[in-house]
Amino acid sequence: MTALIVSFIVIWIAAWVLYLRYYLQMFQQNSNRRDRFLRWQKDNPYPRLFGKSKVKFVFTPRMVRLAVTTTLLAILLTLAPWFFGVFWLGALCVIFCPFVLCVADWINSPIEKAINNWYIKDARRKLATHKDLIIIGVTGSFGKTSTKNYLYRILSEKYNVLMTPGNYNTTLGVVRTIREKLEPYHEVFICEMGAKEVGDIKEICDLVHPVMGIVTAVGEMHLETFGSFENIQKTKFELIDSLPADGFGVINFESPGIASYGGIREDCSIVRFGIDAHRVDVRAASIEYTPGGMEFDVIDAAGSLHLKTQLLGEANILDLTGAIVLAKHLGVPDRSIALAVSKIQPVEHRLSMSRRGGITILDDAYNSNPTGAAMALGVLASMKLPQGGRRICVTPGFVELGSRQFDACRELGALAARSCDILIIVNKYNREAILEGARSAGMPDDNIMCADTLNEAVAALGVLATPGSAILYENDLPDTFK
Repeated sequence: MTALIVSFIVIWIAAWVLYLRYYLQMFQQNSNRRDRFLRWQKDNPYPRLFGKSKVKFVFTPRMVRLAVTTTLLAILLTLAPWFFGVFWLGALCVIFCPFVLCVADWINSPIEKAINNWYIKDARRKLATHKDLIIIGVTGSFGKTSTKNYLYRILSEKYNVLMTPGNYNTTLGVVRTIREKLEPYHEVFICEMGAKEVGDIKEICDLVHPVMGIVTAVGEMHLETFGSFENIQKTKFELIDSLPADGFGVINFESPGIASYGGIREDCSIVRFGIDAHRVDVRAASIEYTPGGMEFDVIDAAGSLHLKTQLLGEANILDLTGAIVLAKHLGVPDRSIALAVSKIQPVEHRLSMSRRGGITILDDAYNSNPTGAAMALGVLASMKLPQGGRRICVTPGFVELGSRQFDACRELGALAARSCDILIIVNKYNREAILEGARSAGMPDDNIMCADTLNEAVAALGVLATPGSAILYENDLPDTFK
């Protein structure tokens, strides 16, 4: 009997560690939110314990606290039946690990809230000591990370600049940047602001109080959590609404979601930019593709500035233009702007181009919106390839578009059919919709491949990608989708 109990304990510990590690990662990928995690659990009832993860799990202090509380709770629930001589019921704790984890997160929530409030107060205190710091907010459904990086590079020609790193675009990400990276010598702080619900942008603005802001685009992103497109518009413009009366706002009027918004304030300096000369204050014009990237002109009331860039696609030109408008407002000379723009490298995984053994790779894996995907497919379609070269698109489609998701993925399939020779659909999540779209646009089944994983798709490219081909990787879903 003792040997049996010892064996049970060893097996329980091994299984618990394995399950808990997996579900902690999935909880983290669901933004540490119980509601999203439980919705994901409903769609994914069986754990994939031994698959390779795309998104690295970060064992943050919060995850440590959650792991400890979940384990203590599981031990308590496991030991309780022992008093009745039914020790094997403890195995259920392993099976129901996701729900035990959610209870533990609920238990920890007052502690987490108190810790977060302390961090926020500390960030406010530190910001208060930087009286002359110029704070710039950057938001949008897409394009905000690229614009942030471009603006950082251009402003660095004149100022000492700090920006939120990577995807640190939540309130706590901004707080961490301020607490760990803001120094007395910084003159400008560029703050990327992300949102999945109404009020998310305002929460960040109430923390940092930006005096300038850029809205890069408004599109159908996170419809599942926003509830409506109107809520997305309202939330993105929380940045502009938070600017002081003497503030300076820059908005991309080429974006239909911005141009159609009726709540743009008029008591603040707002500059509209785009490509349409009749509706904007500043426009990008004479856009040309070159062997080294693109050339274009930025035209405003002061005149025209000719620029060269290594970037590809009109979306990148628009993001650059927004950054240039703000840089000009802050007094960066045209010569410095042109130098910075010419040296800007593509943001990794955002339509960055590379070549491997005669194959051109267009990496747009971090783009997950219909507008950006259409632009990337347009770049793929416009590329001149040698005889025998193929245009290949590898994509799993879009997520978090709510009721619009099926139609958006179907439209993606149709557009891919018109833009490429071979379409590889990765994962099962949007397969039906993308297939329907591609077939409706006339793409034969022989030119469509379905792969369960990205690794399977990459292996197939070894045969499908002939010399001189161009491969577009359009979006890459995290581990929470399959």
